[in-house]
Amino acid sequence: MTNKRIETDRAPAAIGPYCQAVAVEQWVYCSGQLALDPNDAHMVGDGDIEAETRQVLDNLEAVLEEAGASRGDVVKATVYLTDMGEFSKMNQVYAQFFEGLVPPARATVQVAGLPKGAKVEIDFVAKVGG
Repeated sequence: MTNKRIETDRAPAAIGPYCQAVAVEQWVYCSGQLALDPNDAHMVGDGDIEAETRQVLDNLEAVLEEAGASRGDVVKATVYLTDMGEFSKMNQVYAQFFEGLVPPARATVQVAGLPKGAKVEIDFVAKVGG
């Protein structure tokens, strides 16, 4: 088994000692994404959870595509929210992202804080050619 670094300029660069994703055989483990614009790394949405969620999912989709996967290959997601009161709004955008597909298994947890003042962070595990 060889780990392969997955990186694309269509998603924000890692802001720490990690990479956007790691591929191991047919599996892709995507690091958590924030609502950062990949062009200039500024937070998108001005605190709007729906706009943040859309950007997070766009970033994750770019990473998946770089790895040769798609949203339909995602088997597990973890959602981190700073306010569980925003769950419904986040969930509507999330549901649209997976519309028409078998949605992945998921855990959603509330956290005390996220980097850059983000309201949501999401990570994925996908199986290429799932």
